[in-house]
Parts: sequence; structure tokens; C-alpha cells
Amino acid sequence: MSGDVRRQPAEKPSTPVVAPTSPAVPERMATMMDVAKLAGVSHQTVSRVLNDQAKVSPQTRTRVLDAMRQLDYQPNSAARALVTRRSKTLGLVTFDTTLFGPASMVYGIEQAARDAGYFVSIASIRTLSRRAVLDAIGQLRLQSVEGIVAIVPKDSAVVALSAVPPGIALVGVGVGGGADVPMVGVDNVVGAALATRHLLSLGHKTVHHISGPPGWPEARERATGWREALTAYAAPAPPVLVGDWSARSGYLAAQRLAGDPTVTAVFCANDQMALGALRALHEVGRRVPADVSVVGFDDVPEGPYLIPPLTTVQQDFAEVGRRSLALLMEQIATGARPHRQIHLTPQLKVRDSSARAVA
Repeated sequence: MSGDVRRQPAEKPSTPVVAPTSPAVPERMATMMDVAKLAGVSHQTVSRVLNDQAKVSPQTRTRVLDAMRQLDYQPNSAARALVTRRSKTLGLVTFDTTLFGPASMVYGIEQAARDAGYFVSIASIRTLSRRAVLDAIGQLRLQSVEGIVAIVPKDSAVVALSAVPPGIALVGVGVGGGADVPMVGVDNVVGAALATRHLLSLGHKTVHHISGPPGWPEARERATGWREALTAYAAPAPPVLVGDWSARSGYLAAQRLAGDPTVTAVFCANDQMALGALRALHEVGRRVPADVSVVGFDDVPEGPYLIPPLTTVQQDFAEVGRRSLALLMEQIATGARPHRQIHLTPQLKVRDSSARAVA
């Protein structure tokens, strides 16, 4: 192509005009001196209020707290812990489970800790092995917790507590005497005996038992209570059917009993397995309680709404939390770890799933 071709300069894209702004400066955090100035007191007085010391009048304490709220003052808990050796935080070791009992224990302990003015740091483990329990306790100690509550429903977890150095306040929640540490738990022997005696008193010649899995002290102690009650009534002890706490295991175990017309009473070591047993009996036309009486253990919230409402053994998980915390506070105050076992007595909740045996 002949001729000169002149390229026109490309138009520059329009750029929106942005008004210059000053860089964002974070608002200064209020200090203890700011609180002291607003409240008209010394910073030592503010420190006494923060550490809940008694040498402050109620009027002065109110002024300081009001000033803290107005300034949104956030005390440095880590620094205060270094000075006072009080972090106001407790550690809780639990395991990853949907089982009603352990989950309710966590809630009971948390509530008791909050009522006492403590925060709770939770370490949840996948398995109840010795290594997992000790690793969780080690992680909590790095957080400067004042004491640790460990939910230990399995033998391996109970034994692990014996390896925890005596310098840390420690309480185990569960049963079994394999660790030289204070323990709080429900008296499973008494609870199982209550359930079994209830069924025997209704005229049943014996009571079949669906137990929890091996290695769990709760399962072992509930089987012991069942067996002791049978002995007291001079009733024969049928073979134990072993479950794993799940409704499915209760269902499978009860299937083995459902076809035997001599089976008229079943005690399940927890309510989930009792739920499975109800299903298995229903499927073969065995009526509860007209043909077979069923009793569980735990008193899950759904128990009163099953068909029929479930007779069960009720545990006071809130009291377990309070007793655990009281033992922990005693250790924190004295520095000594007592070897004490607290067994709380459960109660029998009689509902419609148990009735007199038909002659």
C-alpha cells in the first residue's frame, strides 16, 4: 500500500478520580491508666479489681467496672496470668462422640466452670488411647490452664491419667480405679441393680442383659450390678449379649432374643441400645411391655416420647460437673492431689416400657 499512514495515538482510558484519603489508623486500645483516670483511682486499684481482691470498697469497684465498660477495656489475660499465676481457664479433655452420656458430661462441666467464673478450653480426641489422652493434656498445659478435667470412659484413658505429673490439678470423670487421681462418676453398679430389681419385682423370672463393649468400665460395672441383683433374687443369669452402645447393636442383640417366648425382660446398658431393642421386638410382634419389658440407662431426652415411653436409669450430669469442679478447685487451692473416688447415686425413672410379667 502506498502512501504514508499515520497512526493516531490511542485514547487513554478514563480513570475515576479518587479523593485522597488518610490511611486508616486503628483506634487506640484503652489501657489500665485510662480506666484509672476515668474512675478517679490509682492503677493499683484497677489491678485489684481485675484480680478480684478484697481490698476495694463496693463503691470503688463499681466505678472501676463502669469505667471499663465505657472504655471497652480488654485486660491482657496472658500478662495477668504471668503476674497472678491465675489464668481463670480450665482444660477439658473429651473424645469425639455423639454418645449422650459423655456429651452431657461436657455440658455439665462447662456449666459448672462458667458458674465459678472460669473459661473452658476443650481438647477433643479421636481415640481414647493412652497417647491421645496424654497429648491432649500436654496441649492444654501449654495454654496455662489452672487445672484439667478429663472424661475417661475407657480403661486405656483412665490408666493414662496416672502418667500426668502431680504439679497439675487433675480430675477424671468416669469410673474405674486404675488411676491414682481423684475421680467422679455415677455408681453404675447401683444403677444397674435398681433396673434389674425393678424388673424382678414385677414377677419376671430373670432379666436378660445387653451390655456395653469390653474395655469400658461403665459396661463392666453395669453388668456387675445386673448380676448381683439376679443373685440376690436367686434368679438365673442368662448369657450376656455384647453391644457397642449404638442403637444398631441393641437391635441386633435383641433379634437373638425376640424369638424366644421365655424372654420377658431385657435390661440394656444404655438408652440407645434399648431403642434398637424396641425396634427388634416390634418387628416380630413382641409387644412392649405386654410381652417383654425393656429398661435402659442414661435417660436421654427422647426417652419419655418413645412408644412406649422408656423406663430407664437417670444420671445427674449437672451434679457430676459440680463435683468435678469442686475437686479441681480444692487441688488448685491446696496444691495437693487427693486420691478420692466420688460415686453419685442414680435414680430409676419408671415409665411404660416395663410392666408386670404375664403368668
